[in-house]
Amino acid sequence: MQAVVLEEFQEPLEVQDMERPEPESHGAVAKVNGCGVCRSDWHCWQGDWDWFNYRPDPPQILGHEPCGTIISVGEDVENVSEGDNVAIPFNFACGKCSLCRNGHENICENHVGLGFMDEAPGAFAEEVHIPHADINAVPLPDEITPDTASGIGCRFMTSYHAMAHRADVGNGETVAIHGLGGIGLSAVHIANALGANVIGVDLMDEKLRKAEELGATATVNASEVDDPAVEIQDMTNGGADVSADALGIATTCQNAVNSLGKNGRHVQIGLTTSEEEGMISLPTDAFVAKEIDFYGSLGLQPSRYPEMLEMIRTGKIDPTKLVDKTIDIHQVPDELASMTDYNTMGIPVCNDFTS
Repeated sequence: MQAVVLEEFQEPLEVQDMERPEPESHGAVAKVNGCGVCRSDWHCWQGDWDWFNYRPDPPQILGHEPCGTIISVGEDVENVSEGDNVAIPFNFACGKCSLCRNGHENICENHVGLGFMDEAPGAFAEEVHIPHADINAVPLPDEITPDTASGIGCRFMTSYHAMAHRADVGNGETVAIHGLGGIGLSAVHIANALGANVIGVDLMDEKLRKAEELGATATVNASEVDDPAVEIQDMTNGGADVSADALGIATTCQNAVNSLGKNGRHVQIGLTTSEEEGMISLPTDAFVAKEIDFYGSLGLQPSRYPEMLEMIRTGKIDPTKLVDKTIDIHQVPDELASMTDYNTMGIPVCNDFTS
């Protein structure tokens, strides 16, 4: 089968012929119908994230935002059958540890990151293996087509978890989203659907306009104001109820936290680069004086996919609004390379693996 293979960090990626996966006894193999091209794939290609074990030993197939159709299952799989259309989380769970048993499969004690760890070759490929398929292959309603499902990978479902669960965004609250890449725009769209008044912050007018299309009630071009946090404080009469850093650099994280009002809630979605190596200084005293809460958000539990899928099925949220373009497998390396200069918007999706 064809697959996008990382042979050496920061060197050009190649489409190669690779062996097709076989299902483990607890696993299943899916034909990939679509796979989002995400900045996290770019981080992996750059060799980032060894500080939390998201750095594979090349060669490795990249790609972590797939949906697919099951084509074979292992002998111990009970709830997944050939022909099932499924969403495939990137944060594979074991289904047996205490975290999994208590509804926290997204941070499973035996977590394996699709495409990011040696144990799980990725999904920029014709086929992908899903370990512990009874928990990690999420059935899709008949009404959700592969084109729609292709947009609900890491960026969309992580933003859903961040807005709906971690920040618990409510009607009428003000939410400031800093960084309007695919994950930030997803957060804008979802927070708007949850009833929030959303402020989008970015450096690019094109992304700010897209945020407005997705429901942002206001935007801030951070390059045109002295201090985006102060701007939001002024716009909101004292600060936002919720902030999110959807990029993962010091500037956006600090601006997001500083844009909060008292009792504000910050949710960190973006992961850092090799420049920060996971460490960003924050205004600790403000956390105390304003009683600010800080939350992290990683993926979405398979057990909580149904609520997101129901919102999609009923039209309350629509991941296709985030899909900027569709490409074939041979265009994936150039699409990832363009992310070096932040020259992508929304969610590019690879949906042709045999060209």
